[in-house]
Amino acid sequence: MLSRQFVRENPEVVREALENKGVDVDLDRILDVDEEWRELKQRGDDLRHERNEVSSKIGELKAAGEEAEAQAAIERSQELKSELQEIEDRADELETELEASLLELPQIPQDSVPVGEDESENVERRREGFDDLRDLPADVEPHYDLGEELEILDFERGAKVAGGGFYVAKGDGARLEHALIQFMLDVHREQGYEDVFPPIPVNSASMRGTGQLPKFTEDAYRVEGSNEDEYDDDDLWLLPTAEVPVTNLHRDEILLGEDLPLKYQAYTPNFRQEAGEHGTETRGIVRVHQFNKVEMVNFVRPEESDDRFEGLVDEAEEVLRRLELPYRILEMCTGDLGFTQAKKYDVEVWAPADDMDAGPERGGRWLEVSSVSNFEDFQARRAGIRYREEHHESAEYLHTLNGSGLAVPRIVVAILEYYQNDDGTVTVPEALRPYMGGTEVIEGHDAVGESKLGGE
Repeated sequence: MLSRQFVRENPEVVREALENKGVDVDLDRILDVDEEWRELKQRGDDLRHERNEVSSKIGELKAAGEEAEAQAAIERSQELKSELQEIEDRADELETELEASLLELPQIPQDSVPVGEDESENVERRREGFDDLRDLPADVEPHYDLGEELEILDFERGAKVAGGGFYVAKGDGARLEHALIQFMLDVHREQGYEDVFPPIPVNSASMRGTGQLPKFTEDAYRVEGSNEDEYDDDDLWLLPTAEVPVTNLHRDEILLGEDLPLKYQAYTPNFRQEAGEHGTETRGIVRVHQFNKVEMVNFVRPEESDDRFEGLVDEAEEVLRRLELPYRILEMCTGDLGFTQAKKYDVEVWAPADDMDAGPERGGRWLEVSSVSNFEDFQARRAGIRYREEHHESAEYLHTLNGSGLAVPRIVVAILEYYQNDDGTVTVPEALRPYMGGTEVIEGHDAVGESKLGGE
């Protein structure tokens, strides 16, 4: 969140961020509440000082035998107490409103972020892996058809078990997901990451700390009750990303300079309702309600966060380089940057089967597999995460960053389409073969039950 002082001293900067990010918040109301709150706090301090002076005189007046003056001082002290209580009650009301309103203000984009209204104005920074593409079939079959033909993806049974937007990975499909998860974890261990296996449910305080609440309640899965109902700090949600529990590991803590930079990685299943998402672009396992992901979370000194951001992008890319999958780096413009981010790059892998308007010239489409974000001190302020270089020094807010390393289902999509062969099999990327027991080609499995009989 933004500090009160920053908002108070830089209203036009905040106003510009609201406009560029497309966030509708009544900033004038926030500034008015802050001004009234500060006036009341000053008035309260003045009354408290006057009451202390009056109270100190009461004993002196009584000792001097001036009973009438002492009684007047007592009555004045009571008046001051009553007035002070009214002021403090009003100040508390404004404090509550102000804190809630500050949670609605988005992060300020860095100056280098391109200004734009929506994703159409994002800026492609570079492409990798397109100079030496493997030979593809004349007509690459989409992953959702190929996966069902090979009996490694089952959408019908996923919907039967859990509802629309869920799928089952079977046989080599399941092995491929497990292999990718372990492969990614191994890559990031080489990069200096410490493993964390966090709880899957997270409380409201954690969701608020990383910015998911109150802004994005409609996309979350609440464990009990409706998303529209009131919630408190202890209510539970299924995590939408491991960013939430891992960042909140150090909520309301003070780290030491010697701890930084602190790099955690976590594999988790993730749950998102993805309200309103449908259509050809989301068919198959591109956008589902439950998906596996490895997340990288960094805690760093403020002066190191820009360099660490670039390092984090490279760490996410390394997974794609080793899998030899073509991809691109896309910088988000202000209108597509996100509520909490100061700067964000998307890493998008190439999936060649479905031709989309926003895809590359050679056909196919781009699939976001990682969003690498620098939050600066935005999350740290919300979650109360600070650090100090030495025990005797004052604590300050650190910077947090994160990036997916990577979203597993979309990598599965890219592998099924890019490593597809003319005979309908799929070559396993060389880097994954040790994680799949040496399997070099996914040839598929036989159907089970009467479904194998087709129309008979």
